[in-house]
Amino acid sequence: MKNRREFLKTTSLLAAGGLLAGKSGIVSAAEVAAPSMVQKKVSKVIGLQIYSLGRELHEDVAGGLKKVAKMGYSTIELAGYNDGKIGNVSMADFKKMSDDAGLKITSTHVNPSVREYTKANKQQIMDFWKKAADDHAKIGVKYLIQPGQPATRSTEEVAYVGEIFTEAGKIAKAAGLSFGYHNHDGEFARVIPGGKEAMERLPWGQKPPEGIEIIYDGMLRHTDPSLVFFEMDVYWTVMGRQDPVEYMQKYADRIRVLHIKDRAVLGQSGMMNFEMIFKQAYANRISDYFVELEKYSGGTQFEGVKGCADYLLKAKFVK
Repeated sequence: MKNRREFLKTTSLLAAGGLLAGKSGIVSAAEVAAPSMVQKKVSKVIGLQIYSLGRELHEDVAGGLKKVAKMGYSTIELAGYNDGKIGNVSMADFKKMSDDAGLKITSTHVNPSVREYTKANKQQIMDFWKKAADDHAKIGVKYLIQPGQPATRSTEEVAYVGEIFTEAGKIAKAAGLSFGYHNHDGEFARVIPGGKEAMERLPWGQKPPEGIEIIYDGMLRHTDPSLVFFEMDVYWTVMGRQDPVEYMQKYADRIRVLHIKDRAVLGQSGMMNFEMIFKQAYANRISDYFVELEKYSGGTQFEGVKGCADYLLKAKFVK
């Protein structure tokens, strides 16, 4: 989270990352085309993370959601949860406004109030997830996703975070939800046993020394696959100097949801190979993804979000 808007200083990495994302799309034409050959053609189902709209949405939630639907979005992922509310709106009211707009609330981003996970505060974290899971189950949410990276300065801390995630997964499952984790770029730093801080991400193409683990891979290794899935943010993966396509290939059974994101409006930077990302997503049978737009300097957030929808609606590689 601390690097969420620090992308300008690493712009040059995206160019390499965009190329990298395209080099490993090992999917056959039959694999990619098969679903559309047997199904009746339907409108594209595009999701939006409402964080993209920020305060603009909360100036008129009901009207804003209707604007989102008119842009071509079908589903939304919530942000701003706090004790039964989304922003200042009760979750029940937010759901009604979404229903009235024709939008389905599929997912939500929620963070515990603590970043340091210890045995002393484990119960506090679990109590939080119990409340969050119950609140979201009442409005029919499918995915309960943590987007904030806990402290992970050593392999031991990564392992304990994995243990906490698995326990949260049990709570979510009991409420009828699925628990997931959303990455930024910090998860692609590396840690060692007994480490005091995460190591810097290595330059493109440089192999890490033996015994050093990428935090993201450690999270996958230390979580129960039946209880914890991963929502990969493809942009932040590239910013972490990794290839989202390679990760989707390597962890096809774990990465189940995507954040489709660019430096600004989708496709305008030319640095993200969305065609190969979508091809691999379809090969992996990933059906849910959400657009996310950081602070947009070219106009209002609504205008930027519409530009993202226009890009996906026109893209031939998006079904």
